[in-house]
Amino acid sequence: MRRTHAAALSTIAVVALLALACSRHDDRAASAEDAGAAGAGASSAAARSSAAPQQTPLPPAGSGAVQALDASPRHGEWDMIPAPDGDSVRAWVVYPERSEAAPVVIVVHEIFGLTHWVRAVADQLAAEGFIAVAPDLLSGQTIPTDSIGDPRRDEAVAAIRKLDPAQVDRRLKAAARWATALPAATKKYGIVGFCWGGSTVFAQATRDPDLAATVVYYGSSPDREALSHVESPVLGLYGGDDNRVVSTVPPADTAMRAMGKTYEPHVFEGAGHGFLRAQEGRDGANMKATERAWPLTVDWFRQYLEASASGAT
Repeated sequence: MRRTHAAALSTIAVVALLALACSRHDDRAASAEDAGAAGAGASSAAARSSAAPQQTPLPPAGSGAVQALDASPRHGEWDMIPAPDGDSVRAWVVYPERSEAAPVVIVVHEIFGLTHWVRAVADQLAAEGFIAVAPDLLSGQTIPTDSIGDPRRDEAVAAIRKLDPAQVDRRLKAAARWATALPAATKKYGIVGFCWGGSTVFAQATRDPDLAATVVYYGSSPDREALSHVESPVLGLYGGDDNRVVSTVPPADTAMRAMGKTYEPHVFEGAGHGFLRAQEGRDGANMKATERAWPLTVDWFRQYLEASASGAT
């Protein structure tokens, strides 16, 4: 994979809700029985889950991220994205191999920072036809790195917990504006986040009316008042044994349905927090969750982002 490095780190992130590790899985599409996620939303979730394509290639687990990036045929590069008030955000940008303009997906990382694994997830989204933009949430901070160049966890967690949500909001919107202005892009964009990033993107859906699709991986839900501002359809993907997060799903589901908004939660039995990264965990439950969740993710973005494409290739 070709890489271009733009210097200077800057910062981007949101909501300091979560700070957690990763664990497990098994599919239990959101339904009235599934942690309280019920009613019409549950039926449509079950239908989508059973219809989701099973052969969609999966992103690597954390242990395979470096190898996956090295083997990728797609063009990935580092770019500096201008943000308000003289700010800028470093981002990893991966382009799909397609002949027409592509929709954009903003990829928001975990509390551990922009790692090889998050970049590999962005690469897999590009393999599915999207321009994937993964902002470096630790840009501008002096964070030591480990032996493979990822931010050291303790320092990354401490730094992200101090991020200003208002600044994160500005930077995520700046990344979306920049990406949708690319000659190879359409004007439609979605967002996906993991762990702390999952909470971040759900919060962003309450603040960005231009979002066309949101996918939340094991992130906590906003409160009812904030949910009233959500405009985009939201897909939620959760580990059944991640009760700290899953306990926020039923109130969100009830509120979103009452307000006529689209929220489709799926809870995967036996899976833990961070199942997409920790695919080897939980005696196979995390892998089963990954095999259900990732096709749903791709299908969600295709459904809501691929319509009315325009722009140069």
